[in-house]
Amino acid sequence: MLEDKNQEKTSIEKLGEFGLIEHLTKDFKIEQKSTLKGIGDDATVLDFKNKKAVISTDLLIEGVHFDLAYMPLKHLGYKAVMVNLSDIYAMNATATQITVSIAVSNRFPLEALEELYAGVATACKAYNVDLVGGDTTSSKTGLMISVTAIGEANEEDIAYRSGAKPNDLLVVSGDLGAAYMGLQVLEREKEVFKVNPNSQPDLEPYSYIVERQLKPEARKDITELLKKLDVHPTSMIDISDGLSSEILHLSKSSGIGIDVYEDKIPLDPTVIAACEEFKVDSTLVALSGGEDYELLFTIDQKEFPKIKGNPSLTVVGHTTGKEEGAFLISRNNTKIPLTAQGWNSFTS
Repeated sequence: MLEDKNQEKTSIEKLGEFGLIEHLTKDFKIEQKSTLKGIGDDATVLDFKNKKAVISTDLLIEGVHFDLAYMPLKHLGYKAVMVNLSDIYAMNATATQITVSIAVSNRFPLEALEELYAGVATACKAYNVDLVGGDTTSSKTGLMISVTAIGEANEEDIAYRSGAKPNDLLVVSGDLGAAYMGLQVLEREKEVFKVNPNSQPDLEPYSYIVERQLKPEARKDITELLKKLDVHPTSMIDISDGLSSEILHLSKSSGIGIDVYEDKIPLDPTVIAACEEFKVDSTLVALSGGEDYELLFTIDQKEFPKIKGNPSLTVVGHTTGKEEGAFLISRNNTKIPLTAQGWNSFTS
């Protein structure tokens, strides 16, 4: 994608901190009744009446969590929101507001931040959440973006990691491994570009997995589906660090064992094809890849008929007694202990 390198850029220092905030957020409209006061005062004022507030925050740092060599700023703004909304939906709650804080170096003109906030705005509109605050500051090491998501839920609807019981069914939404394989494609093309800057990559065969990396979607639709089906998760978590890590979180928090079946793990055909091309094991990618932002949850066995045959949900295993531990049951029926091999920012 080519752009005019001679476009005039606007230095953000001309606006100042408050002028910048006002400029970037002037077109955000308040949609939620619970938003009494958004941007423009010392603090946001929210009114949830009889519901419980659910809050989550994440920090994304250039060079650690994203690479602007292939991550468009608009996509980054969108993804930063999705990462946080996913945590709200993983509590079986409804996301209602976000705050966005950025630290930015002087290599970014105003137009770059407008692109970033255009992605934030697209996410807010698509998921019906209000931008209600945040902060801006300078950075000497590139771009950092922190989003805090706020949601609401009835107390009886909230799904914690700690609620699973022995003999529950383990269910996952969507398919796994696509985001990780999309990252492998992008990293490969980046290295090709370094050698030959005139090369034009053909990403069409990889469009699904690349989009899952650059523009993931939080699974608001799954929490809405569960309510429609009258299914009550006993525990829930989002898959941000890989299936194995999240299973171990549920196992530890709920004090139960878990068996997950290799042949039940949902894989898109494009993921399988990419794994063959890159000579990596698709099961390992699903277990340890991360950034899928699907939902992993447990349900009582008696609720299985409600989800049976639903294309958005796959039963991948079941819970056992605490002393049983967490295992992958391979295709040849071998029990392999699960280990947390998901992405760790402190060892990258």
